Amino acid sequence: MPRSRDAPALGAAAAGAAIALVVDRVDWHARELTKAFARLGARAVPVMLPACGIATQNSSGLAIAGFGDRLPDAVLVRSMAGGSFQAVTLRLGVLHALRDLGVMVWNDARAIERCVDKSMASFRLARAGIPTPATWATEAREAAQAIVAREGGPLVLKPLFGSQGRGLKLIRVPDELPGPADVAGVYYLQRYVAVERDGFRDFRLLVSRGRVVAAMARHAATWITNVKQGGRPVAAVADAEMKDLAVAAAAAVGADFAGVDLLHGPDGRALVLEVNSMPAWSGLQKVTPIRIAAVLAADMLSALGDEARRGAVV
Repeated sequence: MPRSRDAPALGAAAAGAAIALVVDRVDWHARELTKAFARLGARAVPVMLPACGIATQNSSGLAIAGFGDRLPDAVLVRSMAGGSFQAVTLRLGVLHALRDLGVMVWNDARAIERCVDKSMASFRLARAGIPTPATWATEAREAAQAIVAREGGPLVLKPLFGSQGRGLKLIRVPDELPGPADVAGVYYLQRYVAVERDGFRDFRLLVSRGRVVAAMARHAATWITNVKQGGRPVAAVADAEMKDLAVAAAAAVGADFAGVDLLHGPDGRALVLEVNSMPAWSGLQKVTPIRIAAVLAADMLSALGDEARRGAVV
C-alpha cells in the first residue's frame, strides 16, 4: 500500500498497533482517522468512554470497550461527550489510569482538563509568557461587576466549559452581566481585542508534535468568527511569530496536538485566545492540501515508535 506523502518513515511499532480512538460518535473525523491509521498498518478501534470504566478484577484494572481486559497500544482522544460531573470525572479517570499504566494517550487527561477549563488554559498561557488577552474568572457576580466597571472597555463573557463560539456575550457595563444561574456559577471574562478590518478575522493553527501542520483564517461579519457560527474558513499562511506562539501555547498546556486560536490586536500584535485539546478540522481541511488525519496518525505512530526505541535502550 503506498505511504501517505504526509507520513514520516515509521518503525515496527506501527505494524499491527491497536489504537483506541476515543470519540462520542463515529463521524467524518473518526472515519478519516481510521482510514489514516489503516494506511500506516495500524488498527483504530472507535471507543466511547461511557462504555469504559474501572474493573479491578482485570489484569490492567480497566475495561476498555473493544479491548476486553487488554490495553490498547495507544489512545487518541478525538472527542468526549458531555455528562454529569461524576460521569466526566470517571471518563477522565480512565484516561489518567491509561497513562499511569504506560499507555501513550494523545491528548492525555491533564491536557484535556487544562484546555476544557478556559480559566486554567488562560492561567498557563500567561504564566508561560505567551501574549493573551487579560482574563479574569470569579464565582461572585459582584466581583465580576467590579472588573467590568474598572476595565471600562468591553469584555467577552464566555462559558468556562464551551466550544464552537456558543454562549459568547459582549459585556460593556456591569449591569449586562447575567445572573449566576445563567453562567453555571462562574464568570469567565476576557478583554475584548477584536478589530474590525473589513469584517473580523482570526486564525486557527493546528499543532502536532511541536510544529504547525496547517492554518486557516476565519472571516465573519461579526466578532464571533467560529465556523459553526457562520465564520468562513480561508486558506492562510502563518508567519513565524504565529507559528512560534501556537507551538508554545500547545506546550504550555501539555498538548501533543491542539487547535490554537490567535488574532491580531489593535497594535497588530498576535495574541493567543484559546487552545483546544480536541480540535475539529473539517473547516480547516477544506482550505489546506495537507491530509490532516494522515499527519496526526503518522505523528502518533512515530511517537509510539520513539517510545519503543527508548524502552529497548533502557
